[in-house]
Amino acid sequence: MNYTAHGSGHVVDETGEESQAEQVMSNLSVALEASGARLEDVVKTTVYVASHDRADLVAAWDVVRKHFGRHDAPSTLVGVTMLGYEGQLVEVEATAALP
Repeated sequence: MNYTAHGSGHVVDETGEESQAEQVMSNLSVALEASGARLEDVVKTTVYVASHDRADLVAAWDVVRKHFGRHDAPSTLVGVTMLGYEGQLVEVEATAALP
């Protein structure tokens, strides 16, 4: 899922890992729901944050973990040089399994 406001193509906040992570999680929830799934069905995530500062990675991670609540799927947090779109700071790759 990406950082844009529900697929609008517009960056939510080009300077805020936390606000982009919030939008990513909102977008992820919408996409999962459209597939008949929920956050609780996610079995693995990879969280990408475009930053060299560990505090930025942790800020994005905290938002993602907050949305998952008690559901603790295996996850990987990765700091990268850049992501695919201008101003993009956060991306979450999620795999869900339906019963």
